[in-house]
Amino acid sequence: MFNQFRSKFPSTDEKWNEYIGYFNRLEVPAKTTLLEENEVSKKLYIIEKGCIRVWFNNNGKDLTTQFFFENESVASIESFMKKLPSPTNIETIESSVLWWIHKNDLDKILEEIKEIPELRDSLINKLFERTFDYMKYFVSFIKDSPVERYANLIKERPQIILRVPQHYIASYLGITTVHLSRLKSKLVNKIVDKPNLN
Repeated sequence: MFNQFRSKFPSTDEKWNEYIGYFNRLEVPAKTTLLEENEVSKKLYIIEKGCIRVWFNNNGKDLTTQFFFENESVASIESFMKKLPSPTNIETIESSVLWWIHKNDLDKILEEIKEIPELRDSLINKLFERTFDYMKYFVSFIKDSPVERYANLIKERPQIILRVPQHYIASYLGITTVHLSRLKSKLVNKIVDKPNLN
């Protein structure tokens, strides 16, 4: 799983093995809480196998903001980087195999490679690339209708449709499960009613 980074590191095997040694393997069942709201995030997780969601409690209502899958990394980034209380919870949806690194150890790696800005930036971007997509989700939540958001989800992240329970998808879209069922029917009918131009 770490091979995607190895070719980018102009370091000795000894140093590479030292960096890999900072990561710890963890196997957990579905519905395992990895981070609770208001806790300070001290671990970054990389998913070898499984699915994770990020969510928060809004006046008793469960709102999902992101999903993560194999070879993606997840943390409450602002909390992790700035040592602030996390605004979100992190929880597994499926039984998962994870690798985690403590913030102190990641900081140590970043400090050692800071003289190679391209390498440092590449590592940070790789580790946090899914988190950067959150801004795209936020903008879509404001400007797109629920049916547009669902259609985009099917097109851009079909694994969510295939692997995530419907109530979490509804929560992610900001609608009820009943509304989600209606959206799905509407899209199916739209496809069925579309004239065949061949």
